[in-house]
Amino acid sequence: MSIHGIEDWLDTPQGGQVMAWEQEKIDTVVDDLFGYHALQLGLPRLQLLARNRIPLRQIAGESGAVDVLCDLRDLPFAANSIDLVVMPHVLEFHDDPHQILREVERILIPDGQLVITGFNPISLWGLRRKLPHCPRVFPFNGNYLSVPRLKDWLQLLGFEVNRGNFGCYAPPCQQARWLKRWRFMEAAGDRWWSFAGGVYLLRAIKRVRGMRLILPAWNAAKSGAKTLQPLIHKGSQRHGR
Repeated sequence: MSIHGIEDWLDTPQGGQVMAWEQEKIDTVVDDLFGYHALQLGLPRLQLLARNRIPLRQIAGESGAVDVLCDLRDLPFAANSIDLVVMPHVLEFHDDPHQILREVERILIPDGQLVITGFNPISLWGLRRKLPHCPRVFPFNGNYLSVPRLKDWLQLLGFEVNRGNFGCYAPPCQQARWLKRWRFMEAAGDRWWSFAGGVYLLRAIKRVRGMRLILPAWNAAKSGAKTLQPLIHKGSQRHGR
């Protein structure tokens, strides 16, 4: 799998439509999130954190004009140090998505926010990949992850997953005129088959279970003995009388 070719795809009407939808949804999600450090993984050409008000916003990735050049499987950030992570189309175009998610969980603070976008296999986009002569270039060369599957992965890592958003219901096509003809499917898709959008946005929150102090058993036994002793003593005195 490779994200090679995404730059050319972003310049197409199809790529522009998808990214416009994602930018709008991400703007809505991150606009009211606060903290000290926000991180975008991948797609350095797009400033997906532009609407967020966290003071330190960085882009990390394995290539391109990023602020932090790194392996996404080994992020160079301290544990529990990032308030917000945005991942646009990272998991379906990487050979080790599980490890990337583990790293994201590690660096997020408790109650830190994670925003993921991806291509939906249960859609016309997913169907296009299975048809004969489908070009094995971006965006059809990835391993699309369904929302239920991604939710399972996140929940295993301790994330609380909020309801996602779906969009881009029209068939994948390169020509702008065909995109305009299929525009009616956006409103219809949201109403009638919302789970079948070509792309999705998923929001999750890192939860850390609280600790409960468990006293040793001998403490409880000792406490019970102190409580019972006076009662036994008084009873024995009455019996002596």
